[in-house]
Amino acid sequence: MSAPLNFVGSIRISADPLTVYGVVSDVTRTGEWSPTCRECWWDEDHGPRRGAWFIGLNVTSEREWKTRSQVVVADPGVAFGWSVGPGRVVWTYRMEPSCDGTLLSESWEFTPEGQAYFAERFGEHAAEQVAVRSAAAREDIPATLAALKRIIEQ
Repeated sequence: MSAPLNFVGSIRISADPLTVYGVVSDVTRTGEWSPTCRECWWDEDHGPRRGAWFIGLNVTSEREWKTRSQVVVADPGVAFGWSVGPGRVVWTYRMEPSCDGTLLSESWEFTPEGQAYFAERFGEHAAEQVAVRSAAAREDIPATLAALKRIIEQ
C-alpha cells in the first residue's frame, strides 16, 4: 500500500479558538468558504459531534459529485475533522490559541485506503486522478483558509 499523501496550510485569525471552531464545525456553511464543496448537510438528527454523518456536494469545471463523510474529531476550540468515504481522505481543522487570536490549520490526508480505491476505480488513470486531487488540495486549502479568515473577522 502507498504512504498517505498530506498537505497542511495555516493562517492567523483574529478570533478566539471557540469562535473559529463554531464556524468550521458548521458543515452546512462549507459552501461559503470552499472553492470545491458547494454545500453540505447533516444526516437527520446529526450535528458537529464525533460519529455524526453528513453529505457534501462538490463541483469543479470537469464534474460534480457527492461524498459521504463521518466526523472523526470534534473537540471544541481544538480540532474538528471528518473522514470521506469514510477512510479515504481525512480533512481536519486544528485551532491553536495565539496572542492575536487563533492559528487555524487545515490538513488533508489522502490515505492508502483512498489511493487503493482510486486504483480500483480509475485503473491505469489512477495516478493521474491522484495527482489532480493532490493539486486541488494544495490550491484549495490556502483559498479556504483565506475565505475563513474574511468570514470570521468581519
